[in-house]
Amino acid sequence: MSSKRVLIVEDDAPIADLLRLHLGDEGLEVHHAATGDEGMRLLEQEGPWDALVLDVMLPGVDGLQICRRARALTRYVPIIIISARGSETQRIVGLELGADDYLAKPFSIPELVARVRALLRRAEAMAQSARMDAGALEVGGLQVDPLARTALLEARELELTPREFDLLLFFARHRDQVFSRMELLDQVWGYSHEGYEHTVNTHINRLRNKIEQDPATPQRIITVWGRGYKLVVPSGAAP
Repeated sequence: MSSKRVLIVEDDAPIADLLRLHLGDEGLEVHHAATGDEGMRLLEQEGPWDALVLDVMLPGVDGLQICRRARALTRYVPIIIISARGSETQRIVGLELGADDYLAKPFSIPELVARVRALLRRAEAMAQSARMDAGALEVGGLQVDPLARTALLEARELELTPREFDLLLFFARHRDQVFSRMELLDQVWGYSHEGYEHTVNTHINRLRNKIEQDPATPQRIITVWGRGYKLVVPSGAAP
């Protein structure tokens, strides 16, 4: 991974120095911006980047604005948000804007490094899988295009965060197969740390709100009690 480039936007110098040291030890090329304005400039002018680590509270432009701008760019880049704001609301806002992961301060530096590595591996695996796919996958009126990273439901384009798209794509590639929350964490998120299963629940619920006619009684993403979840063709729909 020596060619992978990571941009850290963090105004806390000790945290930034630790991240640069530990990510550098992984063979990554690490760049740092201490302000939001400099982070935005580096994002737009010095890319492409392979991963972003963004603080939320920054001098100038905040991390959420940088995240929003990154998601407007053509090239997909994994994003981890780090913030002293650890509330569920802040976490949801970050994920809504397209962040792949969210860590509340104080956090473990080795854990963050592990998550960056997992995101880089997953991004590469997803890119390879997309190149091998011959076209969009279709499951009962739901179309998922891995190359364009778009999803359509009955010809209507769905607005999905990157993680929601990856989760839906994984289900579409393995229709009718049951996966536990830990298996989904490992396959989609790239890590299987115990205690993060609620992340899967949140994303399942968010996907259901976007693809189910009635999210309270899902017909596409089915819960198999005691085992996990699977994507199926709704009764009455074409395969």
